[in-house]
Amino acid sequence: MMQGEDRKKRKPNLNPRSVSEEYCLRERPKEDTTRMKNKLSTSVVNSKKRPWSWDQYLDEERAIAAPPRLFTECQSFPCSKNGFKIGMRLEGIDPLHPSMFCVLSVAEVIGYRLRLHIDGYSECYDFWVNADSPDIRPAGWCESAGRKLHPPKGYKMNEFNWEKYLDSCNAQAAPKNLFKSQTSTNTTSKFEVGMKLEAVDRKNPCLVCVASVADIVDNRFLVHFDNWDDTYDYWCDASSPHIHPVGWCQDHGRPLTAPQGHPNPEHFVWEEYLEDNGASAVPSQAFCMRTPHGFQNNMKVEVVDRRNPMLIRVASIVDTEDYRVKVHFDGWHSKFDFWVDSDLPDLHPVGWCARTGHPLEPPLTNAGPSDLKSSMTQGVCPTPGCRGVGHIKGAKYTGHHSAFGCPYSDINMKKEVVLPDRLGGEKQITFVPVHFVQKTKRLCAEQEEEEVNDKDSHEENREELSGCDTAPRPRGRPPGHATIKREYKEEPSSQGQKAYSLLGKRSRLTTRIAQSTKYLRIKDEEEEIELNSMIAEKNVDSLQQALHQSVFLSAMSAQPGRDLPLCWEQHCKLLPGVAGVQASRVAHWTVEEVADFIHSLPGCEEQAKQFREEQIDGKAFLLLTQRDIVKIMSVKLGPALKIYNSILMFKHAEDNQSASSDTNT
Repeated sequence: MMQGEDRKKRKPNLNPRSVSEEYCLRERPKEDTTRMKNKLSTSVVNSKKRPWSWDQYLDEERAIAAPPRLFTECQSFPCSKNGFKIGMRLEGIDPLHPSMFCVLSVAEVIGYRLRLHIDGYSECYDFWVNADSPDIRPAGWCESAGRKLHPPKGYKMNEFNWEKYLDSCNAQAAPKNLFKSQTSTNTTSKFEVGMKLEAVDRKNPCLVCVASVADIVDNRFLVHFDNWDDTYDYWCDASSPHIHPVGWCQDHGRPLTAPQGHPNPEHFVWEEYLEDNGASAVPSQAFCMRTPHGFQNNMKVEVVDRRNPMLIRVASIVDTEDYRVKVHFDGWHSKFDFWVDSDLPDLHPVGWCARTGHPLEPPLTNAGPSDLKSSMTQGVCPTPGCRGVGHIKGAKYTGHHSAFGCPYSDINMKKEVVLPDRLGGEKQITFVPVHFVQKTKRLCAEQEEEEVNDKDSHEENREELSGCDTAPRPRGRPPGHATIKREYKEEPSSQGQKAYSLLGKRSRLTTRIAQSTKYLRIKDEEEEIELNSMIAEKNVDSLQQALHQSVFLSAMSAQPGRDLPLCWEQHCKLLPGVAGVQASRVAHWTVEEVADFIHSLPGCEEQAKQFREEQIDGKAFLLLTQRDIVKIMSVKLGPALKIYNSILMFKHAEDNQSASSDTNT
């Protein structure tokens, strides 16, 4: 059951019923209704406590709200209401593949924000946008604009028809009047598709790379880095500080990263490259960099929580650069601070939530230590300040009850989420960041060592990855450059392969993992993801983490005698009822004894009933494979791994006993 801070701290014009209902408007196909009601029951506003207000908070803190004039149009108060409804269909850009327009459906509506679902794919890939986002378009826009629309999984691109699809789904297309009209301007008139420029890699901000204009829509164009996959692409306009004319690096003494596969990357010459490719450069007069922002330290704002994007929190500006600001959530530890572009659509003026009808998460200091303590002692998420809302794996799960699913827990602060690339099939993996936005760490050579040493002083700027394998194309950044992050190479580094191959195939395993043991990154019992990926934490600093990796994670070899010693001790500690029990003994168990054993495994009470109903005795139990348990019996992955590991440990104990007997004779 989810417990948490009372919602009484929200703006007084949001009544308790509307707040709880907004959090309840979540279409989660596998969410238990009773459990969800229990989660929401503790979130209702408590009328005994005084509601939180911006005016009082600013007065108490002697702080000022960031003036509305500092915000862009997409950040400011909207002029119209959000008319989108759950179930409406539309077209839009996939944030993990910015060059692709996909079929989307509205999965959730909160205030002026939408959670969009990519039809045909897991809810883990859902993402949030404002209702006036330029990334969304009405159904049929791609056809009218001459763009390629990627249909839902199972549909062929050349056979997809919106009218037939809507009929089959019994759904309606979002009316065109709900979309913000994109006024045509002349800001991109001098940009043409195929023209070359120099652009900052927003996932590696210290790199300036050879790039092309890949697409133009209204007053924005798509920046594509030559010979890299589309996961590095981003949309911007001519005023962006991230784009520069050809020759900018040379004029400013900055290194230019050549395209992957260039024969002489250290001596890249623009004139030769343009001639070889029959391309032209974007005219220098086409660039019109905007003026720096006016945000100042200690100004108050409202910001979407990047680790839990269904929430918007009270925040402060704690540091600034010309075109970026560093955001701190009031009352939270500074390790959650992060840098964002000053024009990020998720950055809003004070009062935006109240104006749009979106719940606002007040500062933790307003909750008081007693509330934090009660949250930690009532069987919910142990992370201070977390109410159990949201999940590290995204929108597929409405909440969590342990540190493993918590977006703010220490074990999740230093890692990315592992998901299969929705386009890459089972052979590839995707490293999806907790928040689908650009990296903020400046990846310079001297900082690599600091990251390896895991310096606390740099924790807030930790690298965030959002690459996805879509095809066997070059990954990462090129070799042989002083500013290059070498762990992005798909080939093993000659300087000692770093802990993981960030964007490679699943076969590229880390050097710190046992060769034949496959691991799943994290696995809460309520999660259901593929078994065939593995990842390792850079630092295993607690027994709980080690046990989680060795027992809950996929798992032991089918030949346990060779591999089990690597993590035998940890398995025995988490599954104490298994230690020393031999398979020959288990083979004589009755159906009731098997069910009792399953019931003794942590979190497997429901599975015990299933084993009893299936009349599985000891002999049948020992014959079960991992596939049998997951695919045939439909046991969730967490319990399935515990059960299957137990079987392997029984067999291992039998093998050890036989080997010992042979030695004695």
